[in-house]
Amino acid sequence: MRMFRRTHRAVPLFLLCAIACAPRAPRATMPGARVEAPPAGITARQTAFLDTLQRRTFAWFWERTDARTGLTPDRWPTKSFSSVAAIGFALTAYPVGVERGYVTRAQAAERTLNTLRYLYRAPQGPHSAGVTGYRGFYYHFLDMETGHRFRDVELSTIDTALLLAGALFCQSYFDRPDAAEAAIRAYADSMYRRVDWQWAVTKPPVVSMGWRPERGFINYHWEGYNEAMIVYVLAFASPTHPIDPAAWSGWTANYKWASFQGYEHVNFPPLFGHQYSHIWIDFRGIQDEYMRGKGIDYFENSRRATLAQRAYAIANPNDWEGYGPTIWGLTAVDGPIDTTITLDGRQRSFFTYRARGAAAGEIMDDGTIGPTAAGGSVPFAPEIAIPALVAMRERYGEHLFTSYGFLDSFNPTLDVDLPLRHGRVVPGVGWFDGDYLGIDQGPIISMIENYRSDLIWRTMRKNPYIIAGLKQAGFTGGWLDAAARSPATSGGRLTMKPARKWIRAR
Repeated sequence: MRMFRRTHRAVPLFLLCAIACAPRAPRATMPGARVEAPPAGITARQTAFLDTLQRRTFAWFWERTDARTGLTPDRWPTKSFSSVAAIGFALTAYPVGVERGYVTRAQAAERTLNTLRYLYRAPQGPHSAGVTGYRGFYYHFLDMETGHRFRDVELSTIDTALLLAGALFCQSYFDRPDAAEAAIRAYADSMYRRVDWQWAVTKPPVVSMGWRPERGFINYHWEGYNEAMIVYVLAFASPTHPIDPAAWSGWTANYKWASFQGYEHVNFPPLFGHQYSHIWIDFRGIQDEYMRGKGIDYFENSRRATLAQRAYAIANPNDWEGYGPTIWGLTAVDGPIDTTITLDGRQRSFFTYRARGAAAGEIMDDGTIGPTAAGGSVPFAPEIAIPALVAMRERYGEHLFTSYGFLDSFNPTLDVDLPLRHGRVVPGVGWFDGDYLGIDQGPIISMIENYRSDLIWRTMRKNPYIIAGLKQAGFTGGWLDAAARSPATSGGRLTMKPARKWIRAR
């Protein structure tokens, strides 16, 4: 849940360390790895760069995740808790690693099974400590050692949904009959069926953002456009605790359709809101009632949001250093410091972790750019996103692009010495973060793969839960109409038998 992250990141946990939880990812491409022609319009140089970026980003997930438990750190190298959403991104990255030849299928299956088994068996209950979740939901952050709730964080509906999206992707990808892959499918199914979505509907028909045992439900709900489409798709399709499909009307009722930088679309300032659900759901050519009325789909909406952000950077109304056609991208990322100072005779306010963004009537911009903004938009607008990523690497070199790909963020305007919360200032160049964040690494590797091979999208187009949830939300058209007629679904619900008894017997 992005809006709550800044509070928890304020905890003084900045002891640098290397969390060596797993063997290093094999650097050579595995025999039998699929190699496809590059997408039309991408140069050989750009293809080579994407190869490097994906390999390095995958290595972050593979090497920094605990191989025994599957717990992925929220950030690294700063010592941190585990992020449940980052685990979902890690699960999504493992099959990408198989297809790209970074690890074998057996290695990825073992890691995936360890993760799902650990999370399914982890304690759940209403207590404030000593548990990992409650009613099938998971706490936003987990202790890296115990796997239990970290401090007083909330039970998060969106972070649980992102975890489940990764688990269901693995359920569909690992489709072979051997014991390990059968167990992956069973654990993913049981984790999903256990979630009590109905319990989280405290303001019918919409879903609450979260709950704490000390105070009850958070008084905010998923209404209006942001990253939470995946919450409703999964909640509608649940075979055990489905919510009223009328919630989709509640979700769309507060959309803000407006023109920003010449592009009409449903506005949401940070780009992550236009990317997260799209990692697992192919919105190309399918529409709900709202988008049928606008004559576009959500994929096109995200494309327009991406183009608008670049146009904003080119216009650069606040004269931030570096902004332009290839340096752009506002989203929720780390920042240098919470302060206001005078630079070149002008007052400038800077922030640490914050949901930066630009949309009609709503700007949050302190000159901090997150490479994940462009990385997560590669499928929507490759003609601007890929050159932006290449330019960031070439202009800033190892200040920004290192062993695990892009560090989380940078700010070319801030080049003075200050007592920073994160990162370091390179004189004459700017501020650079010192950490990688799992929830920002995830969109980079996943969305580049969707652009290059359609892997996640084509896999999830076969997942009956995704199909059923989209149909319940009123989506029609394109691939969905054909998929809904498949014998794998019946009446909009999955016909697969529950696997909970089998899991408990192991």
